[in-house]
Amino acid sequence: MPPGAGMSRTTPPRPLDVTALFPRLAPLARTATRLHPRAGSPSRHDSSVGGPLMWPAGEPWPQCDEPHTQDQVEAGFSLEEERADRGIPARGESRSQHDADAYEAGERAVDDLGDAELPWAGGPIAMLPVAQLYTRDVPLLRPPGQSEADLLQVLWCPFDHPDHPRTALFWRSAATVTDPLDTPPEPPAVEFPGYLPQPCLLSPEEVVEHPHFMELSKELQEELADWGRWQSAGAMVDSSYSVAPEDFYTNKLSVSPGWKVGGWSRWGLTDPVPRICSVCGAEMDPLLTIATTEWNAGTKSWAPEGDQARDPLPPGIPPANYTRVDLARGYGLQLHVCPVSADHPHLELIQ
Repeated sequence: MPPGAGMSRTTPPRPLDVTALFPRLAPLARTATRLHPRAGSPSRHDSSVGGPLMWPAGEPWPQCDEPHTQDQVEAGFSLEEERADRGIPARGESRSQHDADAYEAGERAVDDLGDAELPWAGGPIAMLPVAQLYTRDVPLLRPPGQSEADLLQVLWCPFDHPDHPRTALFWRSAATVTDPLDTPPEPPAVEFPGYLPQPCLLSPEEVVEHPHFMELSKELQEELADWGRWQSAGAMVDSSYSVAPEDFYTNKLSVSPGWKVGGWSRWGLTDPVPRICSVCGAEMDPLLTIATTEWNAGTKSWAPEGDQARDPLPPGIPPANYTRVDLARGYGLQLHVCPVSADHPHLELIQ
């Protein structure tokens, strides 16, 4: 296991108690679970990013049945080559000989296609595991209408539909999976290397969040934009934000960056948009944020204590891009769900 994988991580305390300065923020506080994914070797029994899933052998593997063109598939990147470049063991290396033989047979079948038209083009494509979360690790997970479910599984098609991967969510009870699938099917390629998540172990940590500045009422926005209100906190407030104190709030006191469950939505690429269930009209809740980086220059104060010294990344990899996921050139994919029923469609937002 690489250094740092599976280790406990702690977000540094926020520079100040923002609710003491702005009491009307207090009732808006929410708890989020930062996942802190770091490269490792997860098993199907672990909560993970990009790891194997606890998937029933008798249940069909999820496929994307939206259109995929021949050119799109042929221009994609090989999973095997990308894994080799990252030093990820190929599927089968750590499995039984039976599983390895089955995998090699599948590889030979792909090689035998030669220059023939790929059977996947224009047809269904096997989805890739993105995240598996057990409620024992992330107690905030609450499957709508499925109190017995204790496991969330997130997969995606590694091709743009139209400008990011299409996701699929599955809730289940882990105890009912008595015959797990050993060698799930895989897509023939990924559109970009950043659509193949690095296998990561998690170190879940609960933090308190407040709404993004753009989701606050006009009155609260005016209060937060008043530098005089912030000056009463003294040295705890970075004076470089005096021209735009609302940025101090946004970067350091509101929404945590990186992969997380729950909490508040992050905005910036667009203004806030309604998140309403298309079936029942209920207001949807943030479920999972799939992030390109764990923090950036503006949100560096959220980096877990000692993380930069503890977790060096290979040359050429952006800082804090531990999962190797890259969405829309550095943004994140936020999944929202209906609180009424897990059967209602979820919502995807790039922000």
